[in-house]
Amino acid sequence: MMKLGWYSKLDQTERRTYWACFAGFGLDAMDTTIYALVIPALIATLGLTQAEAGYLATASLAGAAVGGWAAGILADRLGRVRILQVTILMVAGFTCLAAFMSDFWSLAAVRFLQGLGYGGEAAVGGVLISEVIRPALRGRVAASVQSSYAVGYAISVSLLPVIAALFSEEMGWRVFFAIGIIPAGLVFFIRRLVPESGIYTEARTAELAGVVPPPFWTIFTGPYLRRTIAAAIMSTGIFGGAYVMITWLPSYLRISLGLSIKSSTGYLAMNILGSLVGPLLFGWLSDRIGRRPAFMTFLVLQSGNVAILLLAPVGLDTTIVLSFFLGAFQGALASGMLPTFAELFPTTIRASGQGFCLGGGRGFGSVVPATVGILTATVPLGTAMGICALCAYGTAFCAALFLPETAGADLHGKGIDQGTMAGRDEGATRIASA
Repeated sequence: MMKLGWYSKLDQTERRTYWACFAGFGLDAMDTTIYALVIPALIATLGLTQAEAGYLATASLAGAAVGGWAAGILADRLGRVRILQVTILMVAGFTCLAAFMSDFWSLAAVRFLQGLGYGGEAAVGGVLISEVIRPALRGRVAASVQSSYAVGYAISVSLLPVIAALFSEEMGWRVFFAIGIIPAGLVFFIRRLVPESGIYTEARTAELAGVVPPPFWTIFTGPYLRRTIAAAIMSTGIFGGAYVMITWLPSYLRISLGLSIKSSTGYLAMNILGSLVGPLLFGWLSDRIGRRPAFMTFLVLQSGNVAILLLAPVGLDTTIVLSFFLGAFQGALASGMLPTFAELFPTTIRASGQGFCLGGGRGFGSVVPATVGILTATVPLGTAMGICALCAYGTAFCAALFLPETAGADLHGKGIDQGTMAGRDEGATRIASA
């Protein structure tokens, strides 16, 4: 049975770091999901086409790709906590700025800049939580941070009918974006209560003592090249499939299934509930059977679920059940990348490596929702979504075959490079007893 007893085992620093990352991910998720919810309003009030709506989603994801790697490089040089604060401010500021845009190109520019912050926050936050949490608990704790996506999504979905009732469609989406400034307040909490990662501080002390850190491009050399490529391709598939659903599911419910805002909110609520549970399940499973088998299991489950949801003639009652599993399986897959990618690289290039793998996945995966928009010119929206998502998950499954197993790796110093068979056996023993 899945348990949350790990929380009682966290010390004060681990708990503060956990809640800082949880809140950061959640509030940023609120900001990013606002766009998916206002797509119908943008199409109606600004005259955007579905293809242009897809391009706007891609603009944000392209920004996230650049931001993830850039923030990772900076975090390896300037510190995890400092860059985390900067990226949160970027997401909040540019989400709010979108409220004042009135055409496709200005929205595309602001969406790209917002993406820079979101991609950076996800990469740096994932490294921070993975370094602070002890190896025996890392899979469960770091993966559970992704559950905050469901919280952020729930907030934005809950606000949608309220804003729709209080404001006209023309004004409502602007008010919605303006609310995105709220996450900026989290920075004050982080500055006062969250210390820098001890593992990073040790590496930084060694650097000041004369140890020359490797350049960020080390992730493309020697033993790191294979794991970098495999992780980046897997994240491309996972993010690509996720972005199809995040970007187009609200429109699919309202346009293809003909549901009202009120009715579609109920379906999205089930999807959100699943997103809350999935990361907890992945963390529990991956700490017991390993990261790679857990990824492969959930990729198969998600592919089957998407195929039935979008390509089979199912009724509305079945759709609402499948929406729960859609969120659960996707949340599980996204959550697993946080601890796994951090375990692939040594401390001095960990944020650079995780930033590239997550950022590269977001960047390459960003073409998938745009492809859906293009395909809708010739096939129904549901069919376009299903084809693109299944291709993405198939790609991720193939890449997962080439990932090394990292569960239980000690992140001090060289991470998985210290994970000799003896080290991994010791880590497995600690996990089993946790």
